[in-house]
Amino acid sequence: MSTIKKFLLYITNNEETSRHEEWFDIAFFVINTLAVVLGGAYFIYIGEWQWIPFLIIEYTWAVDTMRHNRP
Repeated sequence: MSTIKKFLLYITNNEETSRHEEWFDIAFFVINTLAVVLGGAYFIYIGEWQWIPFLIIEYTWAVDTMRHNRP
């Protein structure tokens, strides 16, 4: 298993064995990370800095939910 895949599994799953598909967890993390980075850049570009904390709060909530609220 590649080092990057091991890192992504560590970030996205705090259990030894995932109850989801591992690729779903990785894709969810990557898409959310891109959304927060690109969304932050967009808000900086249009001068709406006040929305960046909202993006970060939503991002951390989504990752925390993914890690701890397993079905």
